[in-house]
Amino acid sequence: MKLMPRFLLLLFLLSALTMLFVAKCGLHIDLESSQTGLPIPDHDHIKSRGLFSDIIDETEKKYQNKIDELQEKITALEKSIKDQTTKMQNVSSPKPSPSEIIIEGVSDVTFNQVNVSNEMQQYFEGKLKAAEILHGVEMKSEYEITAFNRFTINRIYLVDPGLGKRVVEKPIGLKRRDLHEVLTFAINILNKQRPMESKQFSFSDFVEGIYRTHSTSGTHYELFFRNLDFLTDKSRYTKVVIMRPFGPLFSVSTTQVNTGQEWINLILPLKNRLDSFMQFMTRFEETVIAKDKRVFLTVVYFGNEGLMGAKNIMSATAKKTGYKHLRLVNLNEDFSRGRGLQVGVQNWKNGDVILFLCDVDIVFSLEFLERCRLNTERTKKVYYPIVFSLYNPKVVYTLQGYPIPQEKDQLVISKQTGFWRDFGYGMTCQYRSDFLTTKGFDETFNGWGGEDVALYKKYVRSHYMVMRATDPGIFHLWHEKYCDPKLPTEHYEGCIRSKALSEASHPQLGFLVFQDEMKNRQNQSNLSLRNNNPTVRR
Repeated sequence: MKLMPRFLLLLFLLSALTMLFVAKCGLHIDLESSQTGLPIPDHDHIKSRGLFSDIIDETEKKYQNKIDELQEKITALEKSIKDQTTKMQNVSSPKPSPSEIIIEGVSDVTFNQVNVSNEMQQYFEGKLKAAEILHGVEMKSEYEITAFNRFTINRIYLVDPGLGKRVVEKPIGLKRRDLHEVLTFAINILNKQRPMESKQFSFSDFVEGIYRTHSTSGTHYELFFRNLDFLTDKSRYTKVVIMRPFGPLFSVSTTQVNTGQEWINLILPLKNRLDSFMQFMTRFEETVIAKDKRVFLTVVYFGNEGLMGAKNIMSATAKKTGYKHLRLVNLNEDFSRGRGLQVGVQNWKNGDVILFLCDVDIVFSLEFLERCRLNTERTKKVYYPIVFSLYNPKVVYTLQGYPIPQEKDQLVISKQTGFWRDFGYGMTCQYRSDFLTTKGFDETFNGWGGEDVALYKKYVRSHYMVMRATDPGIFHLWHEKYCDPKLPTEHYEGCIRSKALSEASHPQLGFLVFQDEMKNRQNQSNLSLRNNNPTVRR
């Protein structure tokens, strides 16, 4: 209600200024007449004097326009006062209507008023009460705690480093949009609570904030701004707590999916490595030929060395099982994974089909093949599974004093046996028509690496939905990795990085580095035992 007297005072001042302005106009005309040495004439007399009547008419018209302009401002001000009075009456109402509640929302960084039902209001209030925002929540263990991420205007200090493995990063994309919207919302809230003539909050007053997302309630933000009323006191802040609640569940669509007629063309580029290829064909026989029966295998073999061996392995499988959906394509050129996959795609002549771009060290299950079909959709979706990559079994088992188990028994998902290869994009399922639409691989890449990332980026930057998810049905077997020193620096360093990550877990690598120190400790422990036990023979 403090706003009403201010508007009335402003109206009074404008009216007074108008009167003074008119008075000033009259004096100016009198002065102009006296300077000419003429008496002040009446209206008829002015008409009789053409020279001066034009000047005076023009002057009167000029100041009349000024008066009209001021009158329009006064009218607009009166309307504004009326509107503000109506708004203040609404705000000061003791209760909203029982059937309708007004809440404040933000859209495109501006405030809107959104009408919601009592049921929706109760839903959001329930989310707020359930979240650990207004009070603590009793939990069963420390693993239930969701940590906050700290952020400033241009930095986020991450708990989960994500794909980039960064502990600090600049906010980009959706996260930047999210934080900008939250800060704008908070600044608007703060400025609505401050008098119009006082200093207003802006982005430069933001100090820092924290946020975390609960899977059932929403995202919780706590923001700290400088206290504008005590700018010289650095220990005073203005704190804003905001929640972006998750809305209630609602159905988007319900469809029937039938994968029974969906064939997969598995394309495998290969050079040498016949032992690994033989194991691959054994797994192919067990999973595809014996169970799925809807996968066509295209092997693109580079060079002539080992070519007959690869042909013999495939011929033996076809003869043993009667499975006819096998093809070997030979390229007499240097190995290039991207080139091999591209040729495999072009070699298919039976219409559209789901492509599974694969490697010889990959183990996949029947369930994975179904997910390959379920997560691809022509012209809409491509599937990029996150593969579980196994560590070096000699480190995982032998150094721990265990024998290396059979391959099937090594397919265990745990932090001791491997990791989710979230930086790998070589395994993918997509329709052939979509692959060709994006023009496939860049065949200028030599050897391994680079071509898969380039294709992935094409889809990310297009209208396609990239289905990126962990898949417990596909494993990458550990194998010796050779990084060619002739590779470009960026590719070579990426190869070395991948090699290091694939070798063992962080603690296991630590055991390797400090094994001499551990042996010394064990020797000292044995010596101490002998010294303290007289029955032990020295």
